[in-house]
Amino acid sequence: MIVRRILFFSIGLFILALGISLMIIANIGAGAWDALNVGLSETIGLTVGNWVILVGILLMFVNAFLLKERPAFLAIGTIIVIGFFVDFWLLIALDEWTPSGLMIKILALVGGLVIASLGIAIYLQAKFPLSPIDNLMLAISKRFKLRYGVSKTIAEATGLILALLFGGPIGIGTLVVTFAIGPFVQLFFPYFERLMQKGTGGYSET
Repeated sequence: MIVRRILFFSIGLFILALGISLMIIANIGAGAWDALNVGLSETIGLTVGNWVILVGILLMFVNAFLLKERPAFLAIGTIIVIGFFVDFWLLIALDEWTPSGLMIKILALVGGLVIASLGIAIYLQAKFPLSPIDNLMLAISKRFKLRYGVSKTIAEATGLILALLFGGPIGIGTLVVTFAIGPFVQLFFPYFERLMQKGTGGYSET
């Protein structure tokens, strides 16, 4: 059981970080929270992965307020892993790849969107401490009794406003990601939920 959860968690985060990196590299508007992290990196310094961690810590306290609970301090481990993976993809694996041409950039953006959504749907199944950004989605869902897709869209719209304030790379891609990532997560989530349940001998309707 624990081995399966660790696999879902680590693979999901690795895939999520790849999707985030592709959307940033596409350079036609990053996802809202990613645009915020890029904007902070370019105006203040530090790497994008560093800002993933710092912004995540701040959101950890926002989520605690929404859920009326103590901050989920164990989530710090999750955001450190995501920040590390993002820097790995951006600074090492994909460092020398720059999409050229509008069609390639669109493919990179859409591919990153689908991959990031897939990663979220996978790692959520592990039931380990969530990324504060994804926990924001669940916190909104629980607080206001909304579906995951709607909650994710609200969370992304919040990130969009902050990215605008901090001069992040906003473009048409940002709007696409803001309103499409929630439905994609909702699409993939039930499949991986059933996959996890099959592996643990349980099943419940979604």
